[in-house]
Amino acid sequence: MDEVPTGDELLKVLGALGNPHRMRIVGALLEGRNYVSALARELGIGRPLLHMHLQRLEAAGLVVGTLELSESGKSMKYFELTPFCFALTPQSVASAALTLTEEERPTMKESAK
Repeated sequence: MDEVPTGDELLKVLGALGNPHRMRIVGALLEGRNYVSALARELGIGRPLLHMHLQRLEAAGLVVGTLELSESGKSMKYFELTPFCFALTPQSVASAALTLTEEERPTMKESAK
């Protein structure tokens, strides 16, 4: 992402990276693309959990998945990082905040106050 993200896009990216598993996935994919089963073994997590985290990263535009057939005819899903760079400064956050379209809903704790 070369352009300045909107507030909604920035929230999606920060939310996607706000989990240790997802940060480890980004780190593992830095070396290059990998398929789900190999990535699960490398990270020591189950494939269903990995898939959920990959979907969140993909929705934020940080990774992209492609389905490919192996030589044996088995369907394999490969993931790789997309190029991204975000500058988090007070100014960039304030600019992004001006473009927010999603209303933040108070949590139960906040609404009890």
